[in-house]
Amino acid sequence: MKKQQYLEITPFTLAIVSEQDENGRYIAKVLEEEAEYVLEAKPTNVIDYACKYFGASLKGRQEGTREISGITHKAPITIDPASGMYFFPTKSPNNANCSWIAHSHIKEVRREKEGKTSVLFKNGSKISLDISHGSLINQLQRTAQIRFLLDDRIKRWRKPPHSEDDKDS
Repeated sequence: MKKQQYLEITPFTLAIVSEQDENGRYIAKVLEEEAEYVLEAKPTNVIDYACKYFGASLKGRQEGTREISGITHKAPITIDPASGMYFFPTKSPNNANCSWIAHSHIKEVRREKEGKTSVLFKNGSKISLDISHGSLINQLQRTAQIRFLLDDRIKRWRKPPHSEDDKDS
């Protein structure tokens, strides 16, 4: 694994996992479909950087989620709805130990012992997280909800306006 400063989050990003380095500082392990990177930043800072890369801040994305769905705590966000990048936090984003998981890459979620849950990704990789099974399932469902609501808004907006002929029928 190679250490980098920042890396753009892409549709191939599976998760940004919070870990502690040898000095006890929180760092981000970025899991991609075919690679892993370690960034010298907290996962939430990496998510904020990715949001800004696509024209908004994490705070703005969280406010958007609240406006669309009413979700206020541990809000799932879209980094870029056009490319399907929806992520959810495993803890409060203010917690340095918060990891972020890409909704579209999850294949299965399994309960483990002692409040841990494993996430199996579609590419076959797996991570174990310090989050209860119920909480992770809740985050998955909330992300699916915001994804549906936002995708529905985008589809309605892209629909061509009705022509004069349609009004008569």
